[in-house]
Amino acid sequence: MEHLWPVLMLLGLMAGIFTGYPVAFVLAGTGILFAFLNGIPVIFLSLGVGRIFSGVLANWLLVAIPLFVFMGLMLERSGIAERLLRSLASAFRGMSGAYAFAVAIIGVIMAASTGIIGASVVLMGMMALPAMKENNYDMRLASGLIASSGTLGILIPPSIMLIILGDQLRISVGDLFMGAVVPGLLLGTLYVVYLIAVAILQPHRMPPAARTDPLPLGAALSRLARDLLAPLILIFSVLGTIVAGIATPTESAAIGAAGAMLLAFSSGNLRLKTLRESLYETTSTTAMIVFVMIGASIYSVVFRRLGGDAMLADLFLGEGARPMVVMLTIMALIFVLGFFLEWVEISLVVVPIVAPILTQLDFGMPSEHVLIWFAIALAVNLQTSFLTPPFGYALFYLRGIAPDLPISTIYRGVIPFVLLQLLALALVLGFPGLALNLPMSLR
Repeated sequence: MEHLWPVLMLLGLMAGIFTGYPVAFVLAGTGILFAFLNGIPVIFLSLGVGRIFSGVLANWLLVAIPLFVFMGLMLERSGIAERLLRSLASAFRGMSGAYAFAVAIIGVIMAASTGIIGASVVLMGMMALPAMKENNYDMRLASGLIASSGTLGILIPPSIMLIILGDQLRISVGDLFMGAVVPGLLLGTLYVVYLIAVAILQPHRMPPAARTDPLPLGAALSRLARDLLAPLILIFSVLGTIVAGIATPTESAAIGAAGAMLLAFSSGNLRLKTLRESLYETTSTTAMIVFVMIGASIYSVVFRRLGGDAMLADLFLGEGARPMVVMLTIMALIFVLGFFLEWVEISLVVVPIVAPILTQLDFGMPSEHVLIWFAIALAVNLQTSFLTPPFGYALFYLRGIAPDLPISTIYRGVIPFVLLQLLALALVLGFPGLALNLPMSLR
């Protein structure tokens, strides 16, 4: 019975979330309600207020969030992705799967440029799905590829989720960015290998693009190089300044935001309407994240006061606890939660509770390395969760812009990519060096 209240608090949180009420208010309301029911003095909640100010509102690192969001939104509206799709399809013309390979490559580039999951899925769906349909692609393959490529933004830096995880786990965001590079490229490579196999074994599912571009191949390749140059310069400017120690993540985010505006200006897309819409969406997204942070601060203070952290420690750290079994159990739990919760809630509520448990286990490496490894594995895990039928968020983003596409087609299309992501997750968990070697070598 000593752990009854923490269990009820968790159940109350889940019940509140299923009502559809905003998660930020569910978190704060659940925390305040259980504080009242347990006679916790109101003055105790001032600890939550103090954490809100020092941990959220006065946190310099979190300034990077609106800057990276703004960068992604400006790039989304700059026309870069559309030009890349046209150039890649032209360069690959005559080859089976030209549009499929183009979408996979753009998914990696846009993930490294925007870090916004929903925006990437919607953007690529709107520009690539009609072209793939016109070229008689198997819509299962097309929808699965677009949904999976669009979720790469949760892993490939500058991922907003990695910034929040770095803050919550008190580890370097630069280390997380570097730790995500190899797993992100590994995942992109697995997609391309799968597409090559389909092109060889089932070419009818992704026929060659129609030869509508009058440019000779050499000119098409030259245009592709020119269209790739701008986003690659921006990506290396953002990540390179962090790796070289020239700028903090927040400062590099400012560089990225300024660079995105410059690219939009150079492409003739920096209009007052575009700027206003980008600023509005940036403010809306940032406000949502900050309100969830505030609600999570109140919830976690009360949860710990009621012994919730001790309850979970007893559950996972009992006699004979095996580190990898605990890690796999936590990953399975987060995978299921990813069906119902956004990555923001998982990062702010679940991660601070389970991370201290992992640092008490002996994985044969320093606790800081354990947290970096855990954060990268978590990002791959949530990508998979967001793709898995029937509740994956990415599936509904795609369905929203393609209402004529049967949901069963989308479900069947993502299954091979879910399996590829599970393979990538198994590799990251089985070989921690995939997430650790690069950040450790750059120190």
